[in-house]
Amino acid sequence: MRTLIQDCTYWSKENQLQEGSIGIFQDKIEWIGLKVPEGWVPNHIISGKDKLALPGFVNTHNHAAMVLLRSYADDLVLQEWLEKKIWPIEAKLIGEDVYWGTQLAVLEMLRSGTTTFADMYFFMDEVAKVIEESGIRASLSRGITSFLNDGDKKLRESEEFFKEWHGKGDGRIEVWHGPHAPYTCSPDFLKEVVSSARSLGMKIHIHLSETQKEVDDCVKQYGMSPIELMDSIGMFDIHTLAAHCVHLTENDMEIIAKKNVQVAHNPGSNLKLASGIAPVPQLLSKGANVALGTDGASSNNNLDMLEEMRYAALLHKNNSGDPTIISAAQALQMGTKNGAQALGLENVGALGVGEKADIVLFNTQEAHWFPKYNMISTLIYSAQSSDVNDVIVNGKILVKNKEALTLDHERIFFEVSKKSSDLIERK
Repeated sequence: MRTLIQDCTYWSKENQLQEGSIGIFQDKIEWIGLKVPEGWVPNHIISGKDKLALPGFVNTHNHAAMVLLRSYADDLVLQEWLEKKIWPIEAKLIGEDVYWGTQLAVLEMLRSGTTTFADMYFFMDEVAKVIEESGIRASLSRGITSFLNDGDKKLRESEEFFKEWHGKGDGRIEVWHGPHAPYTCSPDFLKEVVSSARSLGMKIHIHLSETQKEVDDCVKQYGMSPIELMDSIGMFDIHTLAAHCVHLTENDMEIIAKKNVQVAHNPGSNLKLASGIAPVPQLLSKGANVALGTDGASSNNNLDMLEEMRYAALLHKNNSGDPTIISAAQALQMGTKNGAQALGLENVGALGVGEKADIVLFNTQEAHWFPKYNMISTLIYSAQSSDVNDVIVNGKILVKNKEALTLDHERIFFEVSKKSSDLIERK
């Protein structure tokens, strides 16, 4: 199957705006440039007229099915939000709830330009089914805790999930271990997780240093920050994605950079929960890779990666007093190329020959796109996720003229409305 995106403006692998066409063969970009190669005949043509082609957005931290809890518990501090509202209602969830919640999340993400996401939750077989059916790309983690003395059971479930689903969906599905955080998993248990990940060749997705209380409690209990504690047990000798990383010491940041810990910055969620502002410019200056995530829709309250890029560009300007600190182009890179690197994905996150055909086309014929002095600045500071017109993942068209082709939005809205109502009344 060959697909031609004809006559568009595209953001090149070299981070430049260029004019031309993009030729896709099967799951990869076969050529890109001004002229269609002689003898190259497409099976399908997408008009790129007045469109901006970008690498698909990469959401590096999510709890997808938590869209079921969107606006259920707002305006609370993190621990109260978790312990009094979220954990009690999550205990009522069943697999079917998670399946339809993930359907809604994937619909929202695809229609707003996200082609890859990292998820941490439970009933993960149901999540994997949605990934396989919908065509999106995902790194999936079974969320693991040990504070209820059921950690070993959950760790075994995560290992079985890896054996069943890793590499499925035409290679779009990766399975990681997902220990929740140091305050829900003991150091001894986390050592078991690290040992398991090492033996199976798995990566690790974990929350670290999200709030000041978390850090203070960890120092009080173990004499180390969460970052130092994870380093001491050998976690960072394995590919680790650390969500949040808000409250960091100088030594924490040195460890992150030295050990190549991948940081998922979640500005929207951190702002809403008043968790603080992550030291992103300092991390970047030390050579750390910082990507972006939305977190779950119950603490954000959407899965809009374009909004996270805007937050990343604006928040750190104000916090530092330096309007040049993170440019629009840097914010875009954090939401694409940096995200792919954070997930350890090869040939994802850029538009170039040999790259995976994960492509988003924005319609630039809206009032907020004019005048067109700098389209990347306009994208980050002015565009809306509703401007997404077409989405391609792994060479397959998943959104065409704003319509999701692999998901039934009417059925999803019906099922989610029913499930959320049932969930509140369920005992």
